[in-house]
Amino acid sequence: MKKRNYIYILIVLALMLHSCTKGVIDRKPNQSQVVPATLTDFQALLDNTSVFGSDKIGAGEIGAGDFYVNYPDYQSAYITDQAAYNWQKDIWQGTLGVQEWDGPYQQVFYTNVVFDGLKSITANTGNQADYDNIKGMALFLRAEAFYDVAQLFAKPYDPSTAATDLGAPLRLTSDLNVKSVRSTVQQTYDQVTNDLVQASQLLPVTPVNVYRPGKAAAFALLARVYLAMGNYPLALQNSDASLKLYSTLIDYNTLTPSIRYPVPRLNPEVVYQAYIPRDGIWEREQGKIDSNLYRSYSTNDLRRSVFFLTNADSTVGFKGMYDGGRPLFSGMTTDEQYLIRAESYARAGQTTLAMADLNTLLKTRFVTGTFVPYSASSPDDALQQIITERRKELLLRGIRWQDLRRLNKDPKFAVTLTRVLNGVAYTLPPNDPRYVLPIPDYIILATGMQQNPR
Repeated sequence: MKKRNYIYILIVLALMLHSCTKGVIDRKPNQSQVVPATLTDFQALLDNTSVFGSDKIGAGEIGAGDFYVNYPDYQSAYITDQAAYNWQKDIWQGTLGVQEWDGPYQQVFYTNVVFDGLKSITANTGNQADYDNIKGMALFLRAEAFYDVAQLFAKPYDPSTAATDLGAPLRLTSDLNVKSVRSTVQQTYDQVTNDLVQASQLLPVTPVNVYRPGKAAAFALLARVYLAMGNYPLALQNSDASLKLYSTLIDYNTLTPSIRYPVPRLNPEVVYQAYIPRDGIWEREQGKIDSNLYRSYSTNDLRRSVFFLTNADSTVGFKGMYDGGRPLFSGMTTDEQYLIRAESYARAGQTTLAMADLNTLLKTRFVTGTFVPYSASSPDDALQQIITERRKELLLRGIRWQDLRRLNKDPKFAVTLTRVLNGVAYTLPPNDPRYVLPIPDYIILATGMQQNPR
């Protein structure tokens, strides 16, 4: 066995041993029973919330510019958070165990264990529903992991270069002897969309709970992916399919803005529950919201009080986590789908439908009786309003980094990010190479795969 493959196996096995604290594997009493073999085993493996139900995209969230910190808090942050905050090229600083990379590939490994195991099980009338749910769930979770990797470690999707741009390693087997090689961006997105289309056909309409994806979640993630690709007809088709299955919105008048976390966990807008599994420099005791962004919410906009609080030093903190606590929510929700469908309608020239979706969402965000429906004079006017409200609605949801990568290609929406630390200004211009993070050095050493150009 080559040394680099041996090192890679050690890394993956270490990850498995470290994080497999729940579920079927660690309940097996002896080594001969470690490998899952039944549908019950496979379902338990996919229900392991120490592995799944989270998006390892913390570095992107830190770099997305939704918040700022003062210099003493910056100095006390993790070294990788510091590097992500002011967009350093050497973001990982030699760290071993980068969860933004290791986490998704741990998820990929587990799903591939399920796929390989399903090959030995024959579906029949007695087990078909369970078999389909397990396979569909594994497809969804693998696609989610590959997509997360692409948002951090690959260039934004561009149809003119996607066939040659470096994408994610597409590991499609649990055999650790198979060498990891990078696919292209086109191959990565093809794999993600193909997995999700299959998942949407297999998953149930109503899952047992929102920790498991159902059809609406598969369509919702497809809509998010196609939006990142700039494929607005398919983003429209899938957001519409998701909303036809589930479209509930929270009336923010029913929330209690004065409590610590006004938006409850597993709230009615959640289609699929996921979060960003790390404490970060964004924590509300440190992360502060730009005052101009805060002032963009009108007085009668309940998001102003539901999402934000005023700190003792008069700065603005964020409390609107959709996870109902400290973690940042990153799952699928109906409000995001309304915004995707509205944007897709606007880009298709359907102004009336676009504004109808935007107003359906916004009327649930304003004090009862105060909302005046928005209007637009043209598709471009509608698009501008929708992008503005998307920024305000999906704050600190793990989405802004993805939006910057795709929207920066359009001069109308391009943004230069700036942060000031100890009197020194740092900037991230639109389409900067730093929007693609380097693969951790220890992974390059272990696999020999090609690094991103620096």
